[in-house]
Amino acid sequence: MKIGLIGLNRTGKTTLFSLLTGKEDAGSFSSGKSSANIGTCTVPDERIDFLSDICKPKKTTYAKIELTDIAGFSVSSDNINSGASKFLNDVRPCDALVHVLRAFESGSVAHDSGNTDPARDFEAVETEMMFADLEMIEKRIGRIKAGKKVTKEHEVEIAILEKCFEQLESGGSLSDADLTESERILIRGFAFLTEKPRLAVVNLDETQWESKAWHNKDKLYELCNGQNIPVLELCIDTEMEISRLPQEDKQLFMTDLGITQSGVATLAQAAYKLLGLISFMTIGEDEVKAWTIDAGTSAKIAAGKIHTDIERGFIRAEVIKYEDLHELGSAAAVKEKGLFRLEGKDYVVSDGDIINFRFNV
Repeated sequence: MKIGLIGLNRTGKTTLFSLLTGKEDAGSFSSGKSSANIGTCTVPDERIDFLSDICKPKKTTYAKIELTDIAGFSVSSDNINSGASKFLNDVRPCDALVHVLRAFESGSVAHDSGNTDPARDFEAVETEMMFADLEMIEKRIGRIKAGKKVTKEHEVEIAILEKCFEQLESGGSLSDADLTESERILIRGFAFLTEKPRLAVVNLDETQWESKAWHNKDKLYELCNGQNIPVLELCIDTEMEISRLPQEDKQLFMTDLGITQSGVATLAQAAYKLLGLISFMTIGEDEVKAWTIDAGTSAKIAAGKIHTDIERGFIRAEVIKYEDLHELGSAAAVKEKGLFRLEGKDYVVSDGDIINFRFNV
């Protein structure tokens, strides 16, 4: 899972990247750096914490998210500068996008437009991505029509691309376009920007966090709701400061600020939901590990996530529900209650399943 952090300059995007990855030495784009920062984020999971406590394994492995902190660009009332070109190229390989929007006020960190307006900045970047998709569609249709022969396959492709063009011209995004599954498969290779799942993170200061009030909040929520884009509110600088505290002090400060869980956990959960992902777990003396799969994955395919040999020689899956193990305290107690299950290859794995795969190669 590759997630790109996008946004305009001076939004706190790189600070969020550092918070999520623990890489506080990430290069700042304000110093002239243009290459993207790349790192991994460990997905906090209380279930893995609990399983590790009871299994005492040699190794504990949490799920991971690959993050790309993409250089922002400037926006004014007149135009978006040329930095948008590199931004768009770096965005295209990402599976999903987290749009970091600045609401915080700062006398020392000026906004390029002179004032903060998350709704305006959201529309600016969305518009740039829409224009990039429109340009790609126009070029592709032009190349097809300029060819020596337009095949039936080409005609089908043109019809789908023209449908996409109309959706974008009307102000919509391709993630909401009325396309069939086969049509979406056909356009997947284009990696259209407005088709990517997107999440908005509003970066607040402490005053805004406590009051839950910031400029144009209602408008931003209206814009995002119209495109089915979830919105999260985070106080990134404050969370960064808390992350540097001794463990025993972290919870105290979070409680004082009314932060119920870390921004890392909040963002990870939202990203999983956005991409339709779940986790199953394997446990043992050697390792407790979380495995990320698509929701709806069968037991046999999930086995292949661990090793192709396990998928190839799949016999059955021994399944314990995390909730049952958490309540009863041990696998033995779960079996005594008759809650231990044997499942076949077509069993659909649920989030939180603890699975031991039986196989023979």
